[in-house]
Amino acid sequence: MLQSILRIFAAPKKYSIVDSLSYKTISATKATAGKTWVVVDAKGQTLGRLASHVAFRLRGKHKPNYTPHVDCGDNVIIINAAEVAMSGNKMHDKQYIRYTGYPGGQRFSTPAEELAKHPTRIVEKAVRGMLPKSRLGAELFRNLHVYAGAEHGHEAQQPVQI
Repeated sequence: MLQSILRIFAAPKKYSIVDSLSYKTISATKATAGKTWVVVDAKGQTLGRLASHVAFRLRGKHKPNYTPHVDCGDNVIIINAAEVAMSGNKMHDKQYIRYTGYPGGQRFSTPAEELAKHPTRIVEKAVRGMLPKSRLGAELFRNLHVYAGAEHGHEAQQPVQI
């Protein structure tokens, strides 16, 4: 019995085609991410569907070298954020809740009120809610640039319209 076991370990190793193939997973890094700049027009688009598409782009899930723990997504510019749409009566029925930090400091506002005061805030809030709640999510959120009108200051980056 012992001799047969020793023969198995002493036998020369036979190589096959499988041993020579490389199936190593390639992970993207900051240097190999291939980040691009894209422009998204929010005019007339539904808020949730727009935010979902933008979060997908910011995360980099549309790329073949997507890596979950690396910022490999694109830089996204959203224009015409003041003209985003909501289905149903959400523009007046939905409520955003924030807290001032003081006793009795809970404040409520509707999307219509937010659009009047800060037109970019509802789009930013919707996209942020779809990103990871971690340091990576905060880093990804910095790649988002939202503008209320059609003008933006990123022409030097030569963004692509999608």
